Amino acid sequence: MEHSNLLAPRIADITGCTVVRTKTLSESAMAKVDLLELDRATPLSAHPTENSPPHNRVIAKQSQNGDAGIEGLMLRRLAKISPIPYPAVLFCDDNLLVMEYIAANGNAGQSGLRDLAALLAAQHNVTAPDFGFDFDTLIGGLPQPNPATHNWCDFFREHRLLFMANRARKNGNLPGSLHHRLEKLCTKLGEFIPPDTKPSLLHGDLWGGNILYHQGRLAALIDPSVYFGDAETELAFGTLFGDLTSDFFQHYQQHRKIDPDFFVNRRDLYNLYPLLVHARLFGGSYIHAIDRTLRQLQF
Repeated sequence: MEHSNLLAPRIADITGCTVVRTKTLSESAMAKVDLLELDRATPLSAHPTENSPPHNRVIAKQSQNGDAGIEGLMLRRLAKISPIPYPAVLFCDDNLLVMEYIAANGNAGQSGLRDLAALLAAQHNVTAPDFGFDFDTLIGGLPQPNPATHNWCDFFREHRLLFMANRARKNGNLPGSLHHRLEKLCTKLGEFIPPDTKPSLLHGDLWGGNILYHQGRLAALIDPSVYFGDAETELAFGTLFGDLTSDFFQHYQQHRKIDPDFFVNRRDLYNLYPLLVHARLFGGSYIHAIDRTLRQLQF
């Protein structure tokens, strides 16, 4: 990854502005994220509002794994087809993504929840002929295959549950007994999932850290893992860490109906996928969570 004194001239070349201050927001083995203040504003916002601050700041995300370009492609696609604000992309290649800085003070309140519910329901109403996407995406830095598939049960079984279970098993983080139980569950998915499930445009990694609020409004969603899937998988993921509350669901159902059986069985079923992602990445307590979920589903 580029040192800040090398990154600043590159950002200057991209933006035509001088970098006056750099602050590292996060750094890991996979990526480094910097906030850069420029000497003047740049017209970056894809969703400008009267309250938008001058865009004299940008976010630079440097990827160690060469996948910054995929995130840039996802953000650019979402900016075109989603009603939700996402950071505008100024530049991307395999190793560097430069995007709009989104002001976010974390103040959500009921108005922020109403915003999120209305806009997420509207995004879920964006559909496609098939499940998947026209390119493979990422979740937590892991590959996420998206081949066009007409049947949701087939897609969720092959390209979500079994794909990630096989990855976690190969990595040594998923015990063989759990892998076998997951395989048995996958032969019975039709007992849980309605045959008429329709594709919805998904953010794909909807947890609290990827939801930005500012002054009681939804400011943006970040770090997507986009594809067309069952909208219920998004709603389930949002409950995994308690980020989507009962108040959110009351607001959401004013815009888009939720089948009551979602809360009975499918929420747990669909949360197996993010649990498998976390098991592949971290192991530990996520293995126990998968075991508990399979027991709840009687497998």
